[in-house]
Amino acid sequence: MKQMAVVSGKGGTGKTTIVASLAALACSRAVFADCDVDAPDLHLLLSPTVVEERPFYGIKKAFIDADRCTQCGSCQESCRFSAIDGYQVDSDRCEGCGVCKLVCQAEAVQMREFLAGHSFISESRFGPMVHAQLSPGEEASGKLVAMVREMARDVAAARNLDLVLIDGSPGIGCPVIASLTGVDLALVVTEPTITGEHDMKRILDVTGHFGIDTAVCINKCDLHLAGSRRIESLCRERDVLVAGRLPFHSSVVEAMVLGQTVVEIGGPVASAISNMYKVLSVKL
Repeated sequence: MKQMAVVSGKGGTGKTTIVASLAALACSRAVFADCDVDAPDLHLLLSPTVVEERPFYGIKKAFIDADRCTQCGSCQESCRFSAIDGYQVDSDRCEGCGVCKLVCQAEAVQMREFLAGHSFISESRFGPMVHAQLSPGEEASGKLVAMVREMARDVAAARNLDLVLIDGSPGIGCPVIASLTGVDLALVVTEPTITGEHDMKRILDVTGHFGIDTAVCINKCDLHLAGSRRIESLCRERDVLVAGRLPFHSSVVEAMVLGQTVVEIGGPVASAISNMYKVLSVKL
């Protein structure tokens, strides 16, 4: 079983749009995993039907047993997050550090599992999809990403599918690292802008640190040709393959309006994505 993660150093590069088209092209062999658990949006294009839902428990949070509490005030004084008011814990403010439990002489504080989101196994028109939603303000998104990836591998094994296609989070933080760990190939989507080039360097540093085979896709490559050439030069310096060069075209917006993938409606971008998939397939 192979795993490919599509990532980007910044948001708005077209990563999810590209993943949806790759899903359409790989429908006979792949499970799709949306690992952008803080703000998932792959479902908007794949329109999956949920068939299984699982709870996700993130960090443990404090709970004060009123029967044991002596209202000494130690917990309030020690909490740096102002999460304790009236000797009750505000779960939205609690960071799960456990200092209140440590200082409570009456042993009135307990650290309990807290429901922080849900993960889903769904069926899309292109095949099985695993995705999740972290509740607003909750922590441990990396743990939820790991849960989504494990579920996707289980689904792929059960259905004898040989590819897990991962839509990762933007940036270089914990959920991105969780999306990349152990994959066979990372596809970095960038754009020929100053911020696109800068953040592509950051994500290439991450994949290089973990020794992950990496390729780059330049989206909207014809909007700034000099910027595209700089990105290609940087990739040559780092021995990174530029697997795709996608032009700017109205067909992308047309596909979004119709709730379809770019390759379903055709056009120059669809052709470029199809060619890129052929290049990537050699590595997968």
